[in-house]
Formats: sequence, structure tokens, C-alpha cells
Amino acid sequence: MTLSIVILAAGEGLRMKSKFPKVLHELAGRPLMDYALATARAAAPDYRPVVVIGNGAEAVRAHLGDAAEIVVQAERLGTGHAVLQTRELLAGRCRRVLVSYADMPLLRPETLRWLVREQEDNSGPFTMLTAVAAAPRGFGRVVRNASGGVQAIVEEAAATPEQLAIRELNAGVYCFEADWLWGQLDRLPLSAQGEYYLTDLAGLATAEGLAVRGLPVTDPDEAIGVNTRLHLAEAEAALRRRINRGWLENGVIMPDPATVYVGPDVVIGQDTVIYPNTHLIGRTSVGEDCRLGPNAIIRDTIMGEGCKVLASDLQSAELGNQVEIGPFARLRKGARLRDGVHVGNFGEIKNSTLGPGVKMGHFSYVGDATLGEGVNIGAGTVTCNYDGVHKYPTVIGAGAFIGSDTMLVAPVTLGEGAKTGAGAVVTRDIPPNSLAVGQPARVIKRWDAGGE
Repeated sequence: MTLSIVILAAGEGLRMKSKFPKVLHELAGRPLMDYALATARAAAPDYRPVVVIGNGAEAVRAHLGDAAEIVVQAERLGTGHAVLQTRELLAGRCRRVLVSYADMPLLRPETLRWLVREQEDNSGPFTMLTAVAAAPRGFGRVVRNASGGVQAIVEEAAATPEQLAIRELNAGVYCFEADWLWGQLDRLPLSAQGEYYLTDLAGLATAEGLAVRGLPVTDPDEAIGVNTRLHLAEAEAALRRRINRGWLENGVIMPDPATVYVGPDVVIGQDTVIYPNTHLIGRTSVGEDCRLGPNAIIRDTIMGEGCKVLASDLQSAELGNQVEIGPFARLRKGARLRDGVHVGNFGEIKNSTLGPGVKMGHFSYVGDATLGEGVNIGAGTVTCNYDGVHKYPTVIGAGAFIGSDTMLVAPVTLGEGAKTGAGAVVTRDIPPNSLAVGQPARVIKRWDAGGE
């Protein structure tokens, strides 16, 4: 094996001020740990990453499952000690070891591949990523020698005022020659804080006259490490800028991208317009030529082409083409709207299929129901699907017309072309092409399928 990737995820995360492990805090709906794993797998798809865990080990282990090899750092004695825990597993297995952190979610796979290529050409024992940034975020400073090589990495707590003025920061990502690394970890000095720092390897290498190469990342956002809630918010903003920029470059329209939130797993078709304060979350897929927002929240929803969603909340729904939603509508799990459906203000749909061309104007609830093509739902209609113990279905045939304030007490079936009068309480099935009125509703008129 040529390469092993080690992800350090054992830190206490005290500055997060949380009862949860830092690496399980979410960024754009995904745990930080997942970003590190995805980047490692994309950078080196042939190699299974190794994750060093410690704080909250059982929760992190359960989250990882079989996505990585796991090594436990029982005592948290610093980053050098954390890498040392992998030596027994990896010594003799690979030629190079790439070390990164689980709290650096914005690293790109191409950056890790670049780091590995540079080390392949480096005569010295390791190459590291650096970042030039105005905000140090607690990172160590990179001290270079007269020839431009890395002479030392000075932790912020130990830096002199002159060193604190250095703007080149240690990003904490390294590619080591494995044999050299395993031989040097035992030589790391104990810091004043009682820990062994991986950064001290730079001083050990230069003391032997070996070259340490530092590569400044072109995008400083990649070096954002999450140590506090503020850092998490900064990473969220940076990731959102990156995601939105990618969609803008691929034909999506955002009049104000700073106010649009798009998750990392979302797919959006060309010429779709996303207006301010709109959130696309989870595994949402949007077709071409849609108009979303303003003020829409769309989660885990599949949407066809030419749809319009205004100021509404959609969760785990399926929309065909040319569907119009809102304002102030709510689609819950299992809502399936076929082509041309219209749902107006304050309509709610749950676990129901609305056939092509169904119109549901406003102030209605449809749950556990199947509506045929062209059904019209009047204002205030409710499918009374729950008796406190069980849920029951409502079936409405194609072309039916449901009058305002109709209560459909499930289980109940309305035939094709059936109609209800305003305020009807339907407790029994209504035949096709029949008019039912009253409380409880009774059929007062019937006609042939061809007309009244």
C-alpha cells in the first residue's frame, strides 16, 4: 500500500461548550466527521481511512460504523501521541501517511492529492499545508528559513510577539514518509501543557538538515478549523458560499445568493430561480425552470420541472411537473403531487397522492388520501383520517368536486364525478356522479356520466 490517511478525531472540544463530541456537530446538516471521511475517500478511493477517536468514543464509533478503521486514544496526550496510536496498525503497511483533522470540513480532495504529489517530489520527510490568513483562529505560526523551507511550527500559546505577527498558519495537514514518522514519534518532547505535539516534528527534521516543504492553500477557507461555535458558523458561511457559487456557475439563478441555503447533497436543474430566504436541505432534487421562494423550506423532496413554491414548507414530498405550491402551504412525508397540481395558501397534505390537475385552493387538510385526476377541493375541506387509534384512507375519484367546509370521515370513498355541498359531513361512500349534502351527508341527486 502506498498511502494511509489518518484522521484525528479524539480531541476534547472543550471550547465548543457542548455535551456532544465536537466531530458530531453538524455543518449544513452533516456531522463534521462525515466531511473528513468523504474528502479522504475522494482523495484516495483505494485506501480505507483510519480514524483516531477519544472523547465521546462510543458515540463517534457508532456513527462511523464500518466507514473507517478505528484506533482509540485512551489518554489524550496531544496530536503526536494520537498519531502514535496508529503505529502498531500501520507500520510496514504503507509508504506514506497523510494526517488530517476531523474538524476541518472544507478541505478539498484535490488539495490532499496535491499534498501527496508534492511529498512524492520532496527529498525531505514531510510536506504540510499552510494558510495565509488575517484571523489565526488559534493555529500555530509557520517559521521559514532563508531558503523558504519550513524551519519550525510554533504553537500560538508559545509564540513570541514577533512570531504572533506571522500570518502564515499551520493548517494541520501533513503527508509524511512513513518510516521516518514512526521513528520520530518517540522523540517528541513533552510540552509545558503535558502533551506531545505533532508540530514539533518540523524542528526535529530541520535539526537533521532535512527539508520540510510548506504548501500555502489557494483558498484560505479550506484551512478553517472548527474549535468554537463561532468557527462552526464561519465554516457554515464559507461552505454556503462555495456551494452557491458552484450552482451559479452551472446555470442556477440566485438574485441574492447570500440569503440562500443549499445543502451539500442537493441537486438543482438549470434555469431554476431560487429567491431569498429559501432553504434546500437533505437529499432534495429540483428539476429545471422552477421558481422557489422567497421563504421556502424544502427538505428531502423530489421535484420535477417548472414547479413554483412560494413561502411554503415541504418535507419528503414528491412533485411532478408544473406543480404550484403556496403561499404558506405544508407538504409532509408521503405527499405525492402529480403534474399540474395546485395547492394554495394554508393547505396541508400528508401521505396522500393527488392526481394530475388536482386543485386544492386554501385552508384544507388532506391526509392518507388518494385523489383522482382533476379533483377540486374547496376551502376548509378536511379528511378526518384519525380516530385516536388508527389512520384510515379516503379515496376521491377523478373529476369530483368537494364543496367548502366538507368533512370526509374516513374510511370513505367518493366516486368519479361526485360532488358535496358546502358544510357536508360525509360518513358513507358517495356513488359516482352524485351530489351529497347535509350533516351527515345524504345523496340528493344523481346523473349520468355524460352530464346532469
